Amino acid sequence: MAEDQAKEARKRRHKRAMQRKKEHVDDQIAAATIDKGLCVVLTGNGKGKSSSAFGMLARSVGHGMRCGVVQFIKGQWQTGEMLLFQDNPLVEFHTMNTGFTWETQDRDHDIAAAVATWEKATPLLANPEVDLVILDEITYMLTYGYLDKASVLAAIEARPPGQHVVITGRNAARELVEMADTVSEIEESKHAFHQGVRVQKGIDY
Repeated sequence: MAEDQAKEARKRRHKRAMQRKKEHVDDQIAAATIDKGLCVVLTGNGKGKSSSAFGMLARSVGHGMRCGVVQFIKGQWQTGEMLLFQDNPLVEFHTMNTGFTWETQDRDHDIAAAVATWEKATPLLANPEVDLVILDEITYMLTYGYLDKASVLAAIEARPPGQHVVITGRNAARELVEMADTVSEIEESKHAFHQGVRVQKGIDY
């Protein structure tokens, strides 16, 4: 008897709590009335920044949206996202194809590659028919000074009003964070690589 009463009391408390939560969420939904192209920054030292960006790409393609991807740094190996999307008629896919800067060890070469890759991004950012642009790992290009920060910020700021842009990479510049509508900083608690585990197909690339 007492146990049944306790269960009923718990159900009533749960229902009241969920009713309050629903009211709060409904109020927030009702207050969100703006439609606009978002600037999303995914930064931090943890794994998952590019994975999150390509999850948004998959969603966008699923909705029939036209998308552009420009990958800085990556490109010397075949990534799963490139294999999946490079031939999709809704996706224009570009990679810098030089690998990490510590592999080339040639600053002039890296700058030239970054500039050439950025030249693939600027038409996408100016095209009102492109709904989503992913600038994967571009933060490094600004941190290392390979690209002119002011020019990159200006192009992102001047993009068509309905276009979404997703920026990934560690140590996002303060100006990017301030410009963004949404910022997620992904922290690392533990990583298999630091335990001697090689990068794994489908998980890491």
